[in-house]
Amino acid sequence: MTRAEVRAEFPVLERFAYLNAGTLGPLSRATIAAMAERDRLDHELGRGGKPWIESVLALRERVREKLARTIGSPSANLALTSSTTDGCNIVLSGFGVRRGDEIVTTNSEHPGLLLPLHASGARVVVAEVTTRPTAETLEVLLAAVTPRTRLLALSRVIWTTGQVMPVHELKRETGLPVLVDGAQAVGAIPTDVGELDYYTVSCQKWLCGPEPTGGLYVRDPQRLRVALPTSFSHRPLEHEGTFAPKEGAARFDFGWLATPALAGLEAALDGAPEWRFDRARELAARARKLIAEHHEVVRPEAEGTLVSFVAPGGDAAAAAARLYDAGVIVRDLPGTGWLRASCGWWNDESDLECLLSALS
Repeated sequence: MTRAEVRAEFPVLERFAYLNAGTLGPLSRATIAAMAERDRLDHELGRGGKPWIESVLALRERVREKLARTIGSPSANLALTSSTTDGCNIVLSGFGVRRGDEIVTTNSEHPGLLLPLHASGARVVVAEVTTRPTAETLEVLLAAVTPRTRLLALSRVIWTTGQVMPVHELKRETGLPVLVDGAQAVGAIPTDVGELDYYTVSCQKWLCGPEPTGGLYVRDPQRLRVALPTSFSHRPLEHEGTFAPKEGAARFDFGWLATPALAGLEAALDGAPEWRFDRARELAARARKLIAEHHEVVRPEAEGTLVSFVAPGGDAAAAAARLYDAGVIVRDLPGTGWLRASCGWWNDESDLECLLSALS
């Protein structure tokens, strides 16, 4: 499909310059249709009986396989969740931190990671990365590591600034377990889990899936305790009361996911074009350049697809509301005075023109 044909698949773009995939990605016509069809099927089959149950389980496995492929993972190492927050809680609940252990993170993590870190009982060591040049982030993070560090936990792409963190380099330099919040990375920039230990996925953002859908990559499922079991965690039920976890990361599946949401996610994964990363990177770079001509861009050197800038007038929430009324959807970042534009492969230069016109 051409870029114009791809863009025409997203109904929201007929009404808005939609620049908010960092919160929720736009839904395509194919995704909407798949959700409606699955909903119809569920109602007609009554959500019961062997054929229906088998169709649900088959759908879950197809989604698991396709989602795993997007991050370079075997399907056996991917759990289905409803969010990156689920993934962070699964890892930190089962990791086994002890009193005195330290976890290193950054100074601008989303609550979906930050709150589970503090609930873990470990000492959370915060490395200041967003006020330093991005080229220095590896050095800054390594300086925060001590003999008491048990885990490194950070975003691949910082949700406030769009900076890309050197997670693979951290793993190579330290040899420590690494938990990556991939909410602003998967679907936005090329992703390969490589030697990383844990990687969370938010499917309703850059993958343009319905909410709530997500995933968790676990490099060695046997080494992570099942601390938050669900009805999907066990092998066939043992009537004597024992618990035998499933093989692989499926033991961490975080409960039931609505079948229309799974069907919509499958359609979204099938519809992503091969050129998506190059196009998103190109538009983000263009957005930084154009916005910088009239407004202060927070991190001009950032390489992610998020572009944050100082809101005109200083009141970001009010500015976001005015932009919405003008047909432009962006996010205000609470407590910063910043607006954040998310540039995806479905966008084009006309969306940037609408943003700049509405800001003037």
